Amino acid sequence: MKEFSYKSVMQAPKLDKIVINQGLGIGVADKKIIETAINELTAITGQKAVATYSRKDISNFKLRRKMAIGARVTLRHDKMYEFLERLIRVALPRIRDFRGIEAKLDGRGNYTLGIQEQIIFPEINIDSISRLLGMNITFVTSAATDEEGYALLKEFGLPFRTEKNK
Repeated sequence: MKEFSYKSVMQAPKLDKIVINQGLGIGVADKKIIETAINELTAITGQKAVATYSRKDISNFKLRRKMAIGARVTLRHDKMYEFLERLIRVALPRIRDFRGIEAKLDGRGNYTLGIQEQIIFPEINIDSISRLLGMNITFVTSAATDEEGYALLKEFGLPFRTEKNK
């Protein structure tokens, strides 16, 4: 709070929501992949995931309007903080050759983390998965600048990469 010289506690940025998204282009050919992704996201987050649908036809991808092409879940309040805790303390350390996450925010204080494999989460049984699926995890903050967003996420304990361990 002193670092950015806020006059009121209410000016300090806060974490608004965490959005977890899986884009599954291969789901066009196989509907079971979408169902599996929804079940895995539900297990990881503790909240029911929903399918995302295409908005228009794209013939090159054999894609029709309103076909399921992904899954997503939006976490707020208690479930958001529980997921953040599990991500920082359990899931991220399980990534192979983990040296921290890239510290690039979007210009408005939000941060998106890409994960290549869903097996880093302990809720996923490695034997039961049919294929490795990645996901994007977006941290939406009320911060106005990247510096404020970075400071907030750093205080939450996100292990950002420093110059010495790149």
